[in-house]
Amino acid sequence: MASFGRVISVRGSLARVGLLAPADTAIPEVSATVGRFISIRCATSTIVAMITEVSCEDRPGSYVATASVDLLGEISGGERPKFQRGVTNYPTIGDAVDLITNQDLRTVYAPNGSDQINVGNLQQDRSVIAYVDVEEMLSKHFAILGSTGVGKSTSVSLLLNEILLARPNLRVFLLDVHNEYGRCFGDRALVLNPRNLKLPFWLFNFEEIVDVLFGGRPGVAEELDILSEVIPMAKGLYSQHQNGDRLGLKRVESRTGYTVDTPVPYRLVDLISLIDERMGKLENRSSRITYHKLISRIETVRNDPRYTFMFDNANVGGDTMAEVISHLFRLPANGRPMTIMQLAGFPVEVVDSVVSVLCRMAFDFGLWSDGVSPLLFVCEEAHRYASADRTIGFGPTRKAVSRIAKEGRKYGVYLGLVTQRPAELDATIISQCSTLFAMRLANERDQALLRSAVSDAAANLLSFVPSLGTREVLAFGEGVALPTRLRFKEVPVHQLPRSEATIATVTSVAAGHDMHFVSAVLDRWRGATSHRDAPSDPSAGERAAPRVMTPVEAPMLQPSMGLDPDRFSLLKKPLR
Repeated sequence: MASFGRVISVRGSLARVGLLAPADTAIPEVSATVGRFISIRCATSTIVAMITEVSCEDRPGSYVATASVDLLGEISGGERPKFQRGVTNYPTIGDAVDLITNQDLRTVYAPNGSDQINVGNLQQDRSVIAYVDVEEMLSKHFAILGSTGVGKSTSVSLLLNEILLARPNLRVFLLDVHNEYGRCFGDRALVLNPRNLKLPFWLFNFEEIVDVLFGGRPGVAEELDILSEVIPMAKGLYSQHQNGDRLGLKRVESRTGYTVDTPVPYRLVDLISLIDERMGKLENRSSRITYHKLISRIETVRNDPRYTFMFDNANVGGDTMAEVISHLFRLPANGRPMTIMQLAGFPVEVVDSVVSVLCRMAFDFGLWSDGVSPLLFVCEEAHRYASADRTIGFGPTRKAVSRIAKEGRKYGVYLGLVTQRPAELDATIISQCSTLFAMRLANERDQALLRSAVSDAAANLLSFVPSLGTREVLAFGEGVALPTRLRFKEVPVHQLPRSEATIATVTSVAAGHDMHFVSAVLDRWRGATSHRDAPSDPSAGERAAPRVMTPVEAPMLQPSMGLDPDRFSLLKKPLR
């Protein structure tokens, strides 16, 4: 069969190919275009390359056009062909060029182990399955980038469900910013939110607890000095109480052995007592104002029902760190290796601190356990927590995410980043992700960052990014055999992400029930910030105990509406 073209020049990883007229190729129905794979038949192997540019200018001899191609890898092995990245035998002038065959594509993308997951099909040939290497993708981190509405959340659900099937012993922790993944993983996931989370305040380090007490604003220097002195003392006092030591506060001051960041329990009542005792020793009454403000600040946050997940039993004490770690990171998994942390219900002022605590504890547990229990930490809307602008966001959160990105793989803590604005994400962090799934990105700054992050020879593929369709993706890096334009496969309906606030556009509520529905919403709204509806201890189960809905409420909260009846079952009192 006649060739599709011939090699006319070679330079490093690039080559120029002269394309023959369709009548001469015996395959007139196929034309050369950007993004297509071709094969170059050499003496000892077949080189796989990708067309990056086609031109009819300066065409030599009988060629109708010329094409620039990137040399990506080669197939060798005779009867048992095998693909490898990189080129060991370069093509020579005159070597035959063909569009790659279906069999060659299957050789390139053939799974080479049990750690391969099926994520979709190649754009060039829909009959070829696109596999991703789980070990390479996880151990060297990955990122999913794409604008709103291109199927990014669905892709996250697809990848994580496939990863859980391939790695049943891997634990997954997902930060669910918009509360949309609660139903995507069925019984394999534990869903946590402010109603059933227990994250004791003493697990927060100094910067994190200051961020909570000051509502995300910079702390007052005088108050910070007091806190930095009394928190270690409160920890020492609690330790003495536990050991039956009643020698008093003077001994605490002389030998606490703790720092402000040591993750050991202390009680708020002890903390306030220590501040109050120091205030009582002051002779200048004006100097006491700072102490009064600090005590008032602590008590205000402590009594705010939105912070119950932190301060419940704050004056009782108890070292529950093992139970908290076990519950958060599924040790043991008990059939639920995944945790979904729904962040939408947390107070805005405390979300950054909570994320910082979770990232930090995930890394530290991996560090001190020598990575014996691998964990994948997936961060949705990653640009919110690790912004490229150092003046935006909470510094400790960026530091915690960055630490996982830079060192996590050594200790079995892997990172998955999901963002619609990669240009706003810390470039150092995204550069640590060796596998990138790039969906449609319209913003020029986002495209520029992506170009700088892709080091592969096929960076020319990025010219497709603005025109990708829904569920289409360009996959780069260690997790895929070649930089590839592929289409993610369909996700089952029960695995589709859906915000719990979404209301389907169907007329499911009778007009006479509209006011009851509004009343139900307002009751939950007010209950979230009132003491009478503060969450009770959920330790008896994974979710707070539901109440029986009234006959009026029941028909309004059907799944067809896009509402979750379990959420409304948390109302404490029937409507009147």
